[in-house]
Amino acid sequence: MTTPAKPAMRPARAEFSSGPCAKRPGWSPENLRSAVLGRSHRSKLGKARLQAAIDQTRTVLQVPADYLIGIVPASDTGAVEMALWSLLGPRPVQLLAFESFGKDWVTDVVKELKLQAEVLDAPYGQLPDLSKVRPDADLVFTWNGTTSGVRVPNGDFIAADRAGLTICDATSACFAQSLDWPKLDVVTFSWQKALGGEAAHGMLILSPRAVARLESHKPAWPMPKIFRLTKGGKVNAEIFEGSTINTPSMLCVEDYLDTLKWAASIGGLAELKRRADTNLRVLEDWVAKTPWVAFLAEDAATRSNTSVCLKVVAPQIAALSGEAQADFAKRLAALVEKEGVALDIGGYRDAPPGLRIWCGATVDADDLRALTPWLDWAFDTIAAELSPA
Repeated sequence: MTTPAKPAMRPARAEFSSGPCAKRPGWSPENLRSAVLGRSHRSKLGKARLQAAIDQTRTVLQVPADYLIGIVPASDTGAVEMALWSLLGPRPVQLLAFESFGKDWVTDVVKELKLQAEVLDAPYGQLPDLSKVRPDADLVFTWNGTTSGVRVPNGDFIAADRAGLTICDATSACFAQSLDWPKLDVVTFSWQKALGGEAAHGMLILSPRAVARLESHKPAWPMPKIFRLTKGGKVNAEIFEGSTINTPSMLCVEDYLDTLKWAASIGGLAELKRRADTNLRVLEDWVAKTPWVAFLAEDAATRSNTSVCLKVVAPQIAALSGEAQADFAKRLAALVEKEGVALDIGGYRDAPPGLRIWCGATVDADDLRALTPWLDWAFDTIAAELSPA
């Protein structure tokens, strides 16, 4: 058996994880020396930093002025759960389920809240039939399927004159894709995704329509403290002015502020999207000339430019059992990690066997260009071990 030669070039940064994601180029712990440490987050200085995070989020993401932005506990999951438990109930509910997190929201709505809901689902790699989205129903969906590599192409499937609310989990779309704000009533994300921030904090963005629902609807179920967005029948404005429900990490806040500052300095949202699109094109060019691999997302128009999911399609591997295919994909990811050229690129545990490579704006295109020969090398190395002597 001939051992393939290793590529000469290595990525300068091997962090291609889909969450927590790569830190911004040039990041250093020294950038966090202004963090408000050893002080209350409710002090004037602490609240000012939290308010700055809200204000700079609005600027970089181009959030409409009349939308509220709050910092909430438990990452993107906490933000989505707050929206589901606080807003759903008065109207019919539809859910789009085309990857694992969308399926999680189905479980919460149907099994935990016990609401009658219509689930529009699709297998990994595809979108549901968006023409079935009803304007009279509340809609819960992920904009970008972090675990499937599929995204909605735009907001055209949402009616401008809808009666229902749209609750959008946009955690791997924010800062990399164009969100159709007039079509979105709730948007959630977490810092550790597209900007490579630190974990455990979520962002909850509410439209005036969502605020009106909060103030007119009282949920039929008990509401834990960390889910309560109203006080005395009105939206709790303090949450959206830097007074968080629970204690945030001010070190994480400073890290988020550092990355927002970087994003603004390079050209804001337009440049963040351009970087992610460029990164995707690097992998598209490689896949186009590489017969052993293909995108899990079948339609280029709905292919994610952040959480890029790949599957092994080489005939000798496709002929293996499902368990053997999964083992092959795990060995691929493990081999490039052992070489220190790609960390944490295994496919999501519930997704079809394959690789998942983060291409958000904090990743450099040159590192992706250096990575692809290593992926070829890893495939050839492991495939050779499977071949008869």
